[in-house]
Order: sequence, then structure tokens, then C-alpha cells
Amino acid sequence: MSAPAFQHTVKAPALFAGVGVHTGAYTRVAVRPASVDAGVVFVRTDVSDRDNRVPVSAEAVCKTQLGTVIGNAAGATVSTIEHLMAAFVMLGVDNAVVELDGPEMPIMDGSSLPFLRVLDRVGLREQQAPRRYIEILQPVEVVDGDKRAAAKPADGFQVAFEIRFDSAAIGTQAIDLAMDEQAFRAELADCRTFGFLQDVEALRAMGLARGGSMENAVVIDGDRVLNPEGLRRPDEFVRHKALDAIGDLYVLGLPVLGRFEGVLAGHGLNNALVRALAARPDAWRVRTFVADLAEAV
Repeated sequence: MSAPAFQHTVKAPALFAGVGVHTGAYTRVAVRPASVDAGVVFVRTDVSDRDNRVPVSAEAVCKTQLGTVIGNAAGATVSTIEHLMAAFVMLGVDNAVVELDGPEMPIMDGSSLPFLRVLDRVGLREQQAPRRYIEILQPVEVVDGDKRAAAKPADGFQVAFEIRFDSAAIGTQAIDLAMDEQAFRAELADCRTFGFLQDVEALRAMGLARGGSMENAVVIDGDRVLNPEGLRRPDEFVRHKALDAIGDLYVLGLPVLGRFEGVLAGHGLNNALVRALAARPDAWRVRTFVADLAEAV
């Protein structure tokens, strides 16, 4: 599977809007071009009394309850970034400024597909700098009881995930996929987030899930899927967990060349793995493909 050799940003501003799944707030977003090596930076345009720029990094993740939240030293935060980040890394967006006028990214339909569509409309621009990758050299694993997340050496990028739920609507599901842009579009991008009806009242009491609905999530009641349209795929649940993990890994700032394995993992364990990787510089190296390209020519 070929990996992009050069960095990319968007050709023009990509504009979209929608409600946040947890805040319920309507938010407008503009994804704007950024310079080489800028990475992804979120900018809260509604915040004017302190630093409103929140660069993406492993250390910026400040909360992982039902979503990935990043923040800066001034206390500006952006919630639920993982679905856009998954679209960015798999399309090859290295550098972008994401301006939003609220505290949470719009959930859209609960998947990455709406983000792919808006990015496809504006297109990407190649930049004159090599794309850098984190190549996994040694296994790194984090374990929490029966939950596990690991990064292992592999040829290219691979994602394996396993989930188990008591609900007969989900049960045990597992996938193991070699992943590039085409595979992401075909296998994962349209898979939506999900939740259980019995949890909704408790979540809302905690200030979460205020914007959640069957328009942007698969809702399960006992052993039944309540959405009238049903599932997009029989194993949509585990596929969405893999999508989340791809977005959560991209807070490293560079795409991964290696194998991600998740067993019953969520945003918290995904970020624990990211931090474990960052703390083990002997377990990975930064590499590019520009030299390989020159040799091939």
C-alpha cells in the first residue's frame, strides 16, 4: 500500500456546520490551509479573552470521556475531534487550521463520511516537504483489566479491534484491516458512533449527549437497534471503534506505520497508548519516503 511521500493541506477553506453530540450547541467550522510542518491547530473563534489556539498533540488531550478533548494552557478546549482527525490522517491532510465558533466539533451523522465529502469538494494541495511518519520498531502495549491497546511493527498501517457487549444487537465483533485511504473510504468512514438508550438520562445529567439523536448515532435499547434505517453494516459498531482509534492516534501529529490492536479499548486507553509511545522514543522512529522515491526514479 503506497503512502503519500509529501505533505498536504487543503486547497481552499472547507466549510460546514452542525450540532455537538454532547453540548448540543450549533457550531460553524472552517478548515483552512496551513503551512508546511504546521500540523493541525484548532482555533476557537468564539474565545477572545485568552489564547484561543489549541494545537493537536498527545499532551493536549485533557479528557477522554465518550470523546477526545484537547486543551491549551489557557484553558481553551475543543471536544470530539476524533472523527475529523480520522478523516485528516487517512486522506493525507498534514497541515490545517480548524476554526470553530463553539466548544465542540459538530457530530454530523456520527461518522467521518461528511468530513470526507467536504474535504473532497475543496481538494488537497501537495506541499514541498516530505510527509513524516511514525514507524513502530518495538511493541508498546497498555492494559487496563481486560482492556488492551497496542502498537506493533508492521508493513504499512493496520488496524485490528475487538469489542464485546452483552446486548445481542452487538455481541462480540472483531475486524482486522490493512488501512490506507481507499480502505478507509470503503471499510470504516461511514460507520457511526453508538450508544445505549438506558445511558442517555445519566449522560445528560452529567452534561453529555445533549445533542445526541438517531440522526447522529446508532441507538440501542436492550437487544434492539432503534434506528428505523437499521445498521449501515452488520458490524458497524466495531468498525466505528476502529475509526475512533485512527483519529485518536493522529494526536501524535504524524501518521503511524505499524499495527494498532485494540481489545475493548476506548478513547482513554487509546490516549494512554499514545502517551506510552511518546514516552518510548526507542520504540519508534520518524521516517519519510522521499529518499525511497528518489531511488525509484
